[in-house]
Amino acid sequence: MPPTDAHADPGNDPTPQAGTDAEDTLDLQLTDEILAFLAEDTPLTGHGTAASELLDRLSEWKAVTTPAGVFQFVPVRLERDLALISRWMNDPAVAAFWELAGAESVTAEHLTPQLEGDGRSLPCLGVLSGVPMSYWEIYRADLDPLARHYPARPHDTGVHLLIGEVNNRGHGVGSTLLRAASDLVLDNRPLCTRVVAEPALPNTPSVSAFLSAGFRFSAEVELPDKRAALMIRDRAHRAQL
Repeated sequence: MPPTDAHADPGNDPTPQAGTDAEDTLDLQLTDEILAFLAEDTPLTGHGTAASELLDRLSEWKAVTTPAGVFQFVPVRLERDLALISRWMNDPAVAAFWELAGAESVTAEHLTPQLEGDGRSLPCLGVLSGVPMSYWEIYRADLDPLARHYPARPHDTGVHLLIGEVNNRGHGVGSTLLRAASDLVLDNRPLCTRVVAEPALPNTPSVSAFLSAGFRFSAEVELPDKRAALMIRDRAHRAQL
């Protein structure tokens, strides 16, 4: 699974309590689609029509207006964006959670499997008012190894985020963009009922930002590389939270 979220802005600073919402503990009846994608040798290509449908043609999603400015996902192009994303990954505050500091080749090795893969995860730049300022991974959580560690539902969609520029941190921008991003997912993926995230529990600013963006804390989840806070934004409650 991709690295943890990093540098969503802090809002309020509640401390999550261990436990699991009963609604989220229903056993997932794995469909043939999910079983196939969890297999090691899934034979799809990231450039095919089937792959583009996994995230409902994310590359065609329209920009949205937010209190911070006009926001849009722009799929990463390695030759255009590698230097910028690598610079962000070498920020010590980002590197502490993403663990991708180093030469550009380190970042390239992280991006390439997604760009050349089956389409279940798409790396994007977050462009705000025409300026690339954040890095996102939008992924099919139900088709990701994460699904082995929580009660996934078909079409659950996951998000990872880092705010690249220091001047965009600490002012509520992360929460604003997380709300906009999850709205984009729910508006463009009609079969998706939940947007999920799994920031590391020690990353309190990120957990707080998700809460401020309308996500709820569902459970503590033990993942191979971290203990995470499972954060969920439900379609059914998006107007209230």
